[in-house]
Amino acid sequence: MIVIVDYGIGNLGSIKNMLRKIGAPATISSDPDAIRSAAKLILPGVGAFDTGARQLRESGLVDLLQERALEDRVPVLGICLGAQLMTRSSEEGVESGLGWFEAETCRMTFNDIPGKWPLPNMGWREVQCREGYPLMQGYEASPRFYFVHSYYMKPDKPELASVTSTYGFDFACGLSRDNLHCVQFHPEKSHSFGMRFLRNFSELPA
Repeated sequence: MIVIVDYGIGNLGSIKNMLRKIGAPATISSDPDAIRSAAKLILPGVGAFDTGARQLRESGLVDLLQERALEDRVPVLGICLGAQLMTRSSEEGVESGLGWFEAETCRMTFNDIPGKWPLPNMGWREVQCREGYPLMQGYEASPRFYFVHSYYMKPDKPELASVTSTYGFDFACGLSRDNLHCVQFHPEKSHSFGMRFLRNFSELPA
């Protein structure tokens, strides 16, 4: 069972509906027992970094999520704000993230880049993936995903970047290491491309 972690913030229903369409058993829950028995976890989120970090901390789930992600090593997927919360911190606020990735969340800036680049970066963008990355397999056309963001994840080491895109400059829009995965885009809003992505996640060995 995939558990979509409910910490009071996020696009939970859309994620569950997309998983239902691909036939992947999933539930939305904040119950520690459900999270403890989950085969896979999805950490969703939309909105400001500090709000999400505080909500996550106040949910009382941080220690359990640390145990499941880092000790039990269950597959975890962070989406949008949930992805940013897997970094150490964000220029958007002062709260600490989970620190599962050696990365910071930075505001997109376009100094000395010709053209107009309004924020948020909103709309469909093509992405490129690291060779062999399991969550980006099986696409018959160049994968495109739906983005809505003004901040991006900047890893300390480029090899952490599993997926990249371009908006004024090339940036990491997905990080991965071992059982941990996160993406800035919204697979639950990305139609067939998102369905393929979430199917790949649901089929990872638990």
